[in-house]
Amino acid sequence: MPARRPRLAPARVHDELVESLVQLRADLELRAEFPAEVDAEARRAATTVAPDPEAAQLDDLRDIEFLTIDPEGSTDLDQALHLERTPTGAVLHYAIADLPAFVAPGGAVDTEARLRGQTLYAADGRIPLHPVVISEDAASLLPERDRRAFVWRFVLDDGARPAETTLRRAVIRSRAQWSYADAQAAIDAGTAPPSLEALAWFGPLRVEREAERGGASLNTPDTRIVADDGGYRLERDAPLAIEDWNAQVSLLTGMAAADIMLRGGLGILRTMPAAEAEDVAALRAQTVALGIPWPADLPYGEYLRGLDRHSPAALAILDAAAGLFRGAGYVTFDGEPPADSLQAAIGAPYAHATAPLRRLVDRWSLVICEALANGQEVPAWARESLPTLPKIMARSDGVANRLDAATLDRVEAALLSGHEGGVFEAVVLGLRGDGARVQLADPPVTAKVAGLDATAGTTVRLRLTAVDIASGTVLLEPTA
Repeated sequence: MPARRPRLAPARVHDELVESLVQLRADLELRAEFPAEVDAEARRAATTVAPDPEAAQLDDLRDIEFLTIDPEGSTDLDQALHLERTPTGAVLHYAIADLPAFVAPGGAVDTEARLRGQTLYAADGRIPLHPVVISEDAASLLPERDRRAFVWRFVLDDGARPAETTLRRAVIRSRAQWSYADAQAAIDAGTAPPSLEALAWFGPLRVEREAERGGASLNTPDTRIVADDGGYRLERDAPLAIEDWNAQVSLLTGMAAADIMLRGGLGILRTMPAAEAEDVAALRAQTVALGIPWPADLPYGEYLRGLDRHSPAALAILDAAAGLFRGAGYVTFDGEPPADSLQAAIGAPYAHATAPLRRLVDRWSLVICEALANGQEVPAWARESLPTLPKIMARSDGVANRLDAATLDRVEAALLSGHEGGVFEAVVLGLRGDGARVQLADPPVTAKVAGLDATAGTTVRLRLTAVDIASGTVLLEPTA
């Protein structure tokens, strides 16, 4: 714990943080507002694209009791699901917001979206990919409202393997909006609706299928910035089980989308090369040194899933493992499939196809898959513009990564501001150049400490020597 009380009043710290976050947006040239012509086009689309199955010649699936599961307070709802057990397995309906219905190719909304690439999430508010009249209203799968959607239907066997897959555009009506916390509580209490109960069957089986593929798409603990009484706090907790189960629905769909595109000879995949042999060997050696050896016959994902997330040694292993798979990107093809179509962390070919409200590339994936799955011609706009997407998404991912890292640095600095001279306990995550990367016990701040030579997984005591909120700089040094 800090040795003495903060020297800056909380209001002063808050003001400095707000100013630094505003400046960060300016430095990254980010703007939440849309040009007038984009807003105007979005409003027209929101009022003219009617969710009427007969008028739009869409399937009417409003009798299916879909529900959504998202973080608390979400309004841009991309996905809704309905999962029903059968004597031989289950039938999964997975509805994805029909954003393409609201975006005219080459129009103002489309042009602006290609500049943005994805919705960006910052501590002081999100920067949306599309105007909120579309992304948080007309196209969002909000409860008790008729909405257009791409609906995937999977017939699953008793191991949650897809035996049959179809994709069609339809009108749906979600019945309920669940937060992860409320959905998990309902499952634990035995009061969950049938779809959530079935998700507790589906999720663990899909994790087993993932282990069979050699995949390791883990929901490892992340540091989250949470708004709290006009300020912010950091949370670092292991994800709820339902978050992993829900993610498996999206993974199943992304693999199905990749399969359709590969068989159709046209599409865009999310790829990641396999880990280098020397990196795997180095991780194995580190697990031995940390006292939790990785058995040679145990798959990577299964080993990591079995770690105690509260163990200092396990934290160090997870930190090292995060760097095992690198080089994720997008690859397009029209004709011959790419030479390497694998997403190594998933253990299969994969495509982004479940978040069109928040990620640009998914709009292309959905229209391409829907056309190929139903023997129709792929829209010319999608085919012709497909090769431009990898560069757009790489640029957008780079901005998102810089925003995430810089935002977290500034919030961490604000939390520690005024505690200079205090001593903190920390876990060493690993050596980094001329020092080590550490995570403080409370608050869960991660930082590099120059000159610290300590074994990963050990606990050390560090003195806070300086903090600068404007740059997000935190300086720590080992105590004598």
